[in-house]
Amino acid sequence: MTPISPDILLALQACVGAERVLTDAEAFARYGRDWTRVHTPAPSAVVLPGDIAQVQALVRLAVEHQLALVPSGGRTGLSAGAVACNGEIVVALDRLNRIADFNPIDRTVRCGAGVVTAQLQAFAEEQGLFYPVDFASSGSSQIGGNISTNAGGIKVIRHGMTRDWVAGLKVVTGTGELLDLNRGLVKNNAGYDLRQLVIGAEGTLGIVVEATMQLGRPPKDLAVLVLGVTDMTAVMRVLEAYQGAMDLQAFEFFSELALQKVVAHQGLQRPFETEADFYALLEFEQTTAADMEQAMALFEHCVEQGWVIDGVVSQSVAQAQALWRLREDISETISRWTPYKNDISTTIARVPDFLAEVDAVVSSAYPDFEIVWFGHIGDGNVHLNVLKPDALPMADFQLRCGEVSRWVFEIVQRYEGSVSAEHGVGLLKKDYLHYTRSAAEIAIMRQIKQAFDPRGIMNPGKIFDL
Repeated sequence: MTPISPDILLALQACVGAERVLTDAEAFARYGRDWTRVHTPAPSAVVLPGDIAQVQALVRLAVEHQLALVPSGGRTGLSAGAVACNGEIVVALDRLNRIADFNPIDRTVRCGAGVVTAQLQAFAEEQGLFYPVDFASSGSSQIGGNISTNAGGIKVIRHGMTRDWVAGLKVVTGTGELLDLNRGLVKNNAGYDLRQLVIGAEGTLGIVVEATMQLGRPPKDLAVLVLGVTDMTAVMRVLEAYQGAMDLQAFEFFSELALQKVVAHQGLQRPFETEADFYALLEFEQTTAADMEQAMALFEHCVEQGWVIDGVVSQSVAQAQALWRLREDISETISRWTPYKNDISTTIARVPDFLAEVDAVVSSAYPDFEIVWFGHIGDGNVHLNVLKPDALPMADFQLRCGEVSRWVFEIVQRYEGSVSAEHGVGLLKKDYLHYTRSAAEIAIMRQIKQAFDPRGIMNPGKIFDL
């Protein structure tokens, strides 16, 4: 526990109220970390502002006393972007959780940064609309955090990333100034779009406090198809076949080991008895009877080509949900093994060769480790998870995985891919940033950071060191 001076403690209490400043070990453990467990949380205080003015007051106090701030949303991140391990003050945005100003004509709504993703999804549904950015942590992740990491998830192939749904943004910069960016405009070419700089910046440029979010048309009569596929190349052949004939809502994949773990630990049933090396999960709309007929004809084609060896299609909403759990429950299931995660991507067309090289390197380096593959392969993004053996100390496990990560990222660089497709950089990936970003790009990023946060108080040490 990092002590805080009495004067600073009183000043923080003056900003947000005495009951909203926490300095106990339980609060530090709860608010000082995300879903990663590599770094020990060690903030000096946790503050919970209730409105934008209080956030501004906290930042101005931090500027005056050179205090480091770590913005904190739902703390579901996987790159240690919201970890406070060096005496920082955690600014938890849970109380900025109002939804207001729904505009049915523009299909927009204003959300506080602390609005939970599922809360926005439910609100959209009540209006007969749809917020499509979705992932396993939607019940606890927050809109501010989603924006700060440009969250993707399971619908990217059809609906894009979080940035595609942010119509306006309010952010408190590292000077305490409030920027109101884009203000819900559909067309706005008046200079630089600073909103897009803030999206995905992981809180290093400022604290997202409010967003105007775009809503869309809800999909109709969704069906889920799970296919047993022979290998990764075949997965992409299946994607090509279906995308050539249908508009898919999602295209996910997972390995046999991932399925075994989920079935064993979540009480779920296998989709079918046949074992396959990999599985593809497809979701599509059934607007007419012809849609299901087309999906089944494509299934038969994939079987004839030798790409698919078995499959099942949902016959009800409940069955569709059960099939989705085979994919969506993977992260929660394997968390008990404290996996070393690589969230990598390349262009979709290059995925088969890319994954074959990565798989060969990883399998050779980790013959005694369990390796779980899954991901949003339809947009070129896969998640490589190395499970920690129970008897192996965490430090030794991280050291061994870190060595091989460099070999993996050399492959990523050669394929002009990304070392972090959707999880962000945070603390865990910053040493590898140069595999994806050039020296010139990183230099410009530092200049942008300086413009937004001249004192370097906003989530310092994340993405890169100053």
